[in-house]
Amino acid sequence: MDLDPSGSGGWRFAQCFGDKGDVEDITEADIISTVEFDSTGNYLATGDKGGRVVLFERNESKKSCEYKFYTEFQSHEPEFDYLKSLEIEEKINKIKWCKRQNTAHLLLTTNDKTIKLWKVFEKSLRVVSETNHYEGQRPLPPPSLRDHLKLPRMMFQENIIAALPRKVYSNAHAYHIHSISVNSDQETFISADDLRVNLWNLGISNQSFNIVDIKPVNMEELTEVITAAEFHPQQCNVFMYSSSKSNIKLADMRDSALCDRHAKCTSSTESCFEEEEDPSTRSFFSEIISSISDVKFSHDGRYILSRDYLSLKIWDINMESKPVKTIPIHDHLRGKLCDLYENDCIFDKFECVWGGDDKHVLTGSYHNFFRIFDVDSPNDVVLQADKSAFKAKKMGGPLPNKNGLKNGRPGGLREAMQSETLDFNKKILHASWHPRENTIAIAATNNLFLYSAA
Repeated sequence: MDLDPSGSGGWRFAQCFGDKGDVEDITEADIISTVEFDSTGNYLATGDKGGRVVLFERNESKKSCEYKFYTEFQSHEPEFDYLKSLEIEEKINKIKWCKRQNTAHLLLTTNDKTIKLWKVFEKSLRVVSETNHYEGQRPLPPPSLRDHLKLPRMMFQENIIAALPRKVYSNAHAYHIHSISVNSDQETFISADDLRVNLWNLGISNQSFNIVDIKPVNMEELTEVITAAEFHPQQCNVFMYSSSKSNIKLADMRDSALCDRHAKCTSSTESCFEEEEDPSTRSFFSEIISSISDVKFSHDGRYILSRDYLSLKIWDINMESKPVKTIPIHDHLRGKLCDLYENDCIFDKFECVWGGDDKHVLTGSYHNFFRIFDVDSPNDVVLQADKSAFKAKKMGGPLPNKNGLKNGRPGGLREAMQSETLDFNKKILHASWHPRENTIAIAATNNLFLYSAA
């Protein structure tokens, strides 16, 4: 990604969906909690805190990569666990597409406790067009002769997009589900909560197999939790899960039914060992900021991308001793960890994404900034998903930031990202990258931003 004069790496704002109002006016239920392209890139799904799923379809009438509204449905409703006296939020934690087998779409959605398999398909509506009592809207007298009787006729009215829950996978997790991942064989998927990973068959909703269980006999001895889990993109027997102790465990289901004794532990010596030995670098926040919030396999399955609070790390699965590349993201926040702990921002779970060609990686930051890094070089691009991009496109001008500088210009957004006036209520936690093109979808509070590069 060569540096161009504007410093934007060729990335341009393309579209924005959602209310363009001020952050203060946002309804909690409208905040986007997950975003995901399907395997073709022709469809895009978002889930929000109100339990709704919104699907977008590629607009084929446009030359550029643009999308239009496809359908919306209520995936989850708020529930109450009477045994534990707990409210179960309707918030959609994750959406995963299954590969398309026919004209219908299949996608998995999950809240804290229940996973659902939705079938989304086009359905034609037919209505009764002729009866013995009405001609159009005009009432008719009852027929007096048998020959006057008419058989009702069905007439096509319109096509609608219908969404039906095909399967509901419930009662398998005692703790909140934070990850789901569909296997490359398209027959099974895993779901993970803080202490367990379960394996499901897509066709069987009343039975799952526990493949990872790190819950200690005595909960007072609990020292770590599972933070993310994902299947290998090509090997259906391999999956990984990350933990709050800054390590990633690679497991092979052929080894044993319970994969607690992982095949490989990819853990950073800096995070796990050196900090403990050197008291001067260890602080109250060390364990919190080293906790991994997201892990992703590269599309070829050779590399692993992980995100903790301060950095991105790229690992080679054949070298578990240390990452091949560490990219600092929040070094400028090291002096503000006390404030971030006070306002709970230090617990924010930022996601990370591989580009479709595995040559770039993306992650978010505060003040609606997000960054795209070149895997093989030190080049990176800083962009901001806010209303200024939307307004600039309307006026046909460059993408400004609040200082009036062009989007991505060195000394512009890069300096603004490290300024003292960051808004920690605006944050880019969720993103997805088109599998075949340089198009990215960014969830910014209640707005969905789309950016494209040539």
